[in-house]
Amino acid sequence: MKKRALLSVSDKTGLVPFAKGLIELGFELISTGGTLKALHEGGLEALQVSEITGSDEILDGRVKSLHPVIHGGLLARRDNENHMKQLAERGMHLIDVVVVNLYPFKETIKRPDVTEAEAIENIDIGGPTMLRSAAKNFRDVTVVVDPTDYDRVLTSLQAGSDHEMRKQLAAKVFRHTAHYDSLIAEYFVTLTEEKDTETLSLSYELKQSLRYGENPHQEAAFYEKAHYQGASIAHCKQLNGKELSYNNIQDANAALEIALEFNEQPVAVAIKHMNPCGVGIGETIEEAFGKAYDADPISIFGGIVALNREVNKATAEQLKTIFLEIVIAPSFSEEALAILKEKPNLRLLETAFIKDTSDKKKVVSVLGGLLVQDRDEGSIQLNDLDVVTDRQPTAEELEALLFGWRVVKHVKSNAIVLATKDQTVGVGAGQMNRVGAAKIAIEQANEKAKGATLASDAFFPMPDTVENAALSGITAIIQPGGSKRDQESIDMCNKHGIAMVMTKMRHFKH
Repeated sequence: MKKRALLSVSDKTGLVPFAKGLIELGFELISTGGTLKALHEGGLEALQVSEITGSDEILDGRVKSLHPVIHGGLLARRDNENHMKQLAERGMHLIDVVVVNLYPFKETIKRPDVTEAEAIENIDIGGPTMLRSAAKNFRDVTVVVDPTDYDRVLTSLQAGSDHEMRKQLAAKVFRHTAHYDSLIAEYFVTLTEEKDTETLSLSYELKQSLRYGENPHQEAAFYEKAHYQGASIAHCKQLNGKELSYNNIQDANAALEIALEFNEQPVAVAIKHMNPCGVGIGETIEEAFGKAYDADPISIFGGIVALNREVNKATAEQLKTIFLEIVIAPSFSEEALAILKEKPNLRLLETAFIKDTSDKKKVVSVLGGLLVQDRDEGSIQLNDLDVVTDRQPTAEELEALLFGWRVVKHVKSNAIVLATKDQTVGVGAGQMNRVGAAKIAIEQANEKAKGATLASDAFFPMPDTVENAALSGITAIIQPGGSKRDQESIDMCNKHGIAMVMTKMRHFKH
């Protein structure tokens, strides 16, 4: 009795040569629908599934392979006499190879105009069922879900098949079907807008294996979200430079997140160790970068720069004079690329600076679990501010306060940012107390602190930060408010003629 192979694929890459190889190895082919047509057009003989099952396809093709003849042939153990006897009594035939890949659900839901009905019709039922049946019985059945495995499967079958390879292919199948089901689960959570579901299904695909993680003794890999559409380091096109490292990706993402706050105007963001060392806005991207560089010309050395407008020749000439790890931008002019490619190790990344609002949750791993929260999309407009001091801030101070507030949101807590209306001048990040964060920011700003504004990610529990700000020449403060001792900070502001506004929103970033 001939060995049988069942082929039913959405992705027909390499299908005909692989099927021809199976025939040459003595396999009889069974197939369905478009796969059967492709085999016939390739000059190959194959039986239709309905010829094996004795049942026609029904429900517009929704039911064709869901049949005991198919699943009996897949699940029967060859070393189990009772299994083999039952197959013989029912005239069923063993199936030795299964080649299946699934309806393009991911590609379907990525379309901006996709309807709910279209998405649901692209949920494969028979395919995953056949794959799982074959994978469960991998000791006897070779199951293939990925066209890149065709060559090694033929080689193995020529040599008499390989138990370890069949086990590896089965493991790949279960990862594949789990990924597929996770995409569907995520889609339905979006449809139903459910909160804190009883289980959490996350679906990511391997982007690349990394040389190592934060340190050389740590292994690491980079995965990308399957249907994310917006700006992302995972979706960047790398135009120059070395392979990205784990730390590069973290820093580049931090730079990108800040730059996305300023889509309405040219902005340059310089990042070092996940914190901004300089942020500048301007009429042009070169002006914005000049301000970001001037904010902290020391810390930017070896840093990452994100620019939300095309990098032109003038900006490239500025960038070239500094040692940088990465430059991220929506595009680079030909002249800019020629200049920057003179530095062979400088990584140049290109991505569309578009926010994907569908990615609403942030996930962080802890020992034995995951923390899930909404992304911090909180923002403050001018009319949200509550002026709590005797002195009202000037129009220019208000611009500076709102600018600093957008930046401090992305600085590790405790966080203080000193800023003018278009440039950070001092950043204090990740300190155990707010006085320490303010001290670092003020020392970094030096003389630039005079006339600058101060943004704090959380409230002042003590008036000492205000006093230090006053001594350095800071003229206005923005903070969430909400401390029992708010009045002490307000009184200190009034004493020194500082304007203070409260947002009633904090931006802790741990």
